[in-house]
Amino acid sequence: MQDYHDKALTLCNKMTIHEKLAQMYSVWFNIRPDGSLWLKDHTGMAVTESPVRFEELLKEGVGEITRPLGSQPIDARTAVKALNSIQEFLVKGTRLGIPALAHEECLAGLMAKGSTFFPSGISLGALWNEGLVEKIAKAIGDELYSVGSRQGLAPVLDVSRDARWGRTEESMGEDPYLVGSLAAAYVRGFQGKDGRLLATLKHYVGHSFSEGARNHAPVRMGQDELNDVMLLPFEMAVKLAHAASVMPAYHDIDGIPMHASLTYLREVLREKWGFDGIIVSDYSGIGQLYHDHRVAEDLASAACLAIEAGVDVELPGHECYKSGALAAIERGDLPVSLVDGCVTRVLEQKFRVGLFEHPYADVDAISLRSDEHLELAYEAAVKSMVLLKNEGILPLDQGKKIALIGPLADDPLCFFGGYSFPVHHILSSLDERDEGVRTLKEIFELVPGSLFSYAKGCDILSQRPKDAPVFPGDAHLDGSVQHSYVSHDRSGFPSALAAARSADVVVLALGDLAGLFLAGTVGEGSDASSLVLPGVQQELLEELLGLGKPVVLVLLSGRPYSLDLASERCSAILQAWLPGQKGAQAVVDILYGRQNPSGKLPVSIPKAAGAMPFFYNHTIKSAGTPIQLDFGATYPFGHGLNYTSFSFDDFRLDDTRVAIEGEITGSFILRNSGEREGEEVVQIYVRDLYASRVRPVEELKGFKRVYLAKGESTLVRFAVPVDMLNFTKGNFARVVEAGAFEISIGRSSRDILFTDIVQVTGEERILPEQWNMQSSITLSPCAF
Repeated sequence: MQDYHDKALTLCNKMTIHEKLAQMYSVWFNIRPDGSLWLKDHTGMAVTESPVRFEELLKEGVGEITRPLGSQPIDARTAVKALNSIQEFLVKGTRLGIPALAHEECLAGLMAKGSTFFPSGISLGALWNEGLVEKIAKAIGDELYSVGSRQGLAPVLDVSRDARWGRTEESMGEDPYLVGSLAAAYVRGFQGKDGRLLATLKHYVGHSFSEGARNHAPVRMGQDELNDVMLLPFEMAVKLAHAASVMPAYHDIDGIPMHASLTYLREVLREKWGFDGIIVSDYSGIGQLYHDHRVAEDLASAACLAIEAGVDVELPGHECYKSGALAAIERGDLPVSLVDGCVTRVLEQKFRVGLFEHPYADVDAISLRSDEHLELAYEAAVKSMVLLKNEGILPLDQGKKIALIGPLADDPLCFFGGYSFPVHHILSSLDERDEGVRTLKEIFELVPGSLFSYAKGCDILSQRPKDAPVFPGDAHLDGSVQHSYVSHDRSGFPSALAAARSADVVVLALGDLAGLFLAGTVGEGSDASSLVLPGVQQELLEELLGLGKPVVLVLLSGRPYSLDLASERCSAILQAWLPGQKGAQAVVDILYGRQNPSGKLPVSIPKAAGAMPFFYNHTIKSAGTPIQLDFGATYPFGHGLNYTSFSFDDFRLDDTRVAIEGEITGSFILRNSGEREGEEVVQIYVRDLYASRVRPVEELKGFKRVYLAKGESTLVRFAVPVDMLNFTKGNFARVVEAGAFEISIGRSSRDILFTDIVQVTGEERILPEQWNMQSSITLSPCAF
């Protein structure tokens, strides 16, 4: 990196102040089908478009190009040709010839027309598989690179602790170690060994634990707990995978917005962790310092606050960093040395990804939705689905007559999250069907000899709005401008009941339709106050259960919903999440037994919204005194059934006394004792029995997905560094205390099979910055 830094510093020293500031902001073009460019102007959160000739706009250069493919439904070749024309002007038509970084959303695949639509973040969490997440991220990165972009705005590292939050579907789970491990894997796969791409960690930090689970609301969490829970995944992705970019979140903590936080951006991220990449704003996050948070009196002050905190690049446009930053410099509020630091870091990353050597994309080498990537999307969909309950009804008997019912049984959008292209651009989904996406009904029709009828039963939304009903900055405090499109129409119930009466088994597809800012039932800005299934879906379920027919419930949702009734009376429940474009095939293959479900819950399925926030790794007093009736989970974190069975035997610890600088090691035998091949996820939990701070009742400290053939056994050996038993005791210092720790092995956080006590010996230890933050689990053949 030193060579890149020296080159960046040399180039920065040649630049005028206007050229420097240009490297710190972005331009957002809407590329029309004819290749013409329209400038998207972001002022506050209002967006307007106007035709533009980019030569005048970019004469000083520019830092980033915002979403050249992801801003509209456009053919990839057309978009790449337009991007190449912009890069050609920057390289040949500006004084210093500095190309721009182009970025795209990459959470569930490259967010572009014709790309591979992978499962959403919560589905990735349900994989419990670092290797598979790394492969998915590499595939997304390969597609991104082929269209000329070098930065992806992913992964999401928000630890989900309140299922009402709309962006739960983007999160990889409620446990910081699970999220951190999967996030580090994503970064490794996406950036690659050659470092040709920038992964962007978001939303730094604590965004998922806002007041009332409301989007953008303040986060009220003690600094020590924030470090233990919310900061840990970011620390892991920075230190283990060398993430190249970080995006701060919209909220404030203790009255200080994250985009202006010296503590979290400079002190923790850069100085303490040694992060040497770039910090990019969330869209219009800097302008919100003035418009919404009101900690800045004007846009110049907003720019000054963000630059002082270390935000290097303004996305998606140049509301603050163009004229605002210049005004701050001219009136003496902003030292040029701080600007130089931002510019040097931006240029360093451009050198690192090879942008100066390869500024253009080859339009004949664009590679989207290859067969290999579609196979990977299918594998991810299958392995992310969690079988919550099965009373023997699954796999389905192909000779049984099926009634396929539900608002999601024939909806092509039900498999996608808010940052998957078909949902993010509802207009294109309404007007143009993607032939690479099939519905459940269409896949059921392909099952040989299938006997099934179909009835919708109800809608989730009364209509699919082409524009969000509300957007940040538009809402009055009394909610008077908001409008809900959730349907309460029961007129389809009779036809659904009639179909069910004539069937042997009911397959009922319920859940969410994702959409941003109340355009759906889950997604950014689509928060909930209830965890009952949206609209009249719960009533439809109740009426169908009243017929006495076996009901197999398929949940296609971006958050966990309260399932007490379903848990009691449904014959089987498959939590399919938002599984991407191969979701329908994966569901049907699991239902008929062609695939064995193996996903595990990355979040608890809560009893009720009244217990929110709820998470498995709570403290002993979290349940209240007396214990609140709604507290707890219907299905616990880590839970997931399959069509075979596994036995855990011969658990032993190598030593029950371990030095404070050592590691806890042990082993057990895992055996597939069922009738077919399958995969189990072994899980290691720890509890600090007595400490100087209140500690959780259990914490995940290790996991591994294991495939075993029928009758096969393996010796599972594990090693948990004592460093991982740390917690924070002020000033972001991680400390390990000596004492007794409970070590448990289980199928889930509730289904614990073995437990033993380890005594950690030695003096209290403050961990160095480079500490051992991951356990290891190895497998070796054994006879049982």
